[in-house]
Amino acid sequence: MRSLSIGATGMLAQQLNVEVISNNIANLTTSGFKRQRAEFQDLLYQNYRRVGSTSSDAGTIVPSGIQIGAGVKTSAVYRIHEQGNLSVTDNSLDLAINGQGFFQIEMPDGTTSYTRSGSFQLSPEGTIVTSDGYPLVPGIVVPADAVTITINGEGSVLINDDAAPVGQIQLANFPNEAGLESMGGSLLRVTPASGEAAVANPGAAGFGRLIQGSVEMSNVNIVQEITSLITAQRAYEMNSKVISTSDQMMNSVSQMR
Repeated sequence: MRSLSIGATGMLAQQLNVEVISNNIANLTTSGFKRQRAEFQDLLYQNYRRVGSTSSDAGTIVPSGIQIGAGVKTSAVYRIHEQGNLSVTDNSLDLAINGQGFFQIEMPDGTTSYTRSGSFQLSPEGTIVTSDGYPLVPGIVVPADAVTITINGEGSVLINDDAAPVGQIQLANFPNEAGLESMGGSLLRVTPASGEAAVANPGAAGFGRLIQGSVEMSNVNIVQEITSLITAQRAYEMNSKVISTSDQMMNSVSQMR
């Protein structure tokens, strides 16, 4: 009975859907987090009577045919890169990107990763780093005698009342942001699907501006996620009902005399 396997594919698909939604809800307060969405496709069909085939020697055409589907599969889980709300922290090293772009982070192996989370700190040497100690790219060192740190919308880092910047923050942008691969720790890395990074100063054409003393929060909408969670739960229950009904039908056949 084909409906058993069809119902099983439906339950597996909704199980993954719930896992994606639960990850979104878990990261409700994660700065720079972008919510994900699961996309599904129907599986192959078995043709019992092919649509458009001839039904007689006179050339008459079958108008609809008979096709039986095999269920559902997951085709993609992609990120939605819409702007999150900004939260004011008044910390001079907290930065939010208002618009497109990613901060560039140097990893311990020398590669570059990317993030929207702008919660930065100073290392013992005065280098601007992430909470894990990974330096910002290009590297910026704040002198030990700095009393105030000012970062303007174009990414220039100024200390005290000096007019000359001690560093310049640059942002990266990609042709396909959804093609970036998550590494954990709010970090993303380049893949062939994302395309190569285009680097420019904040405020350039196609790049957002920086807002000092703020961080971009998660773009998860809790009401939307709870609604999606209820829908996924009901879909899971209905697919389990399909399996239960198919089992009852098979039991009826096995008891025939």
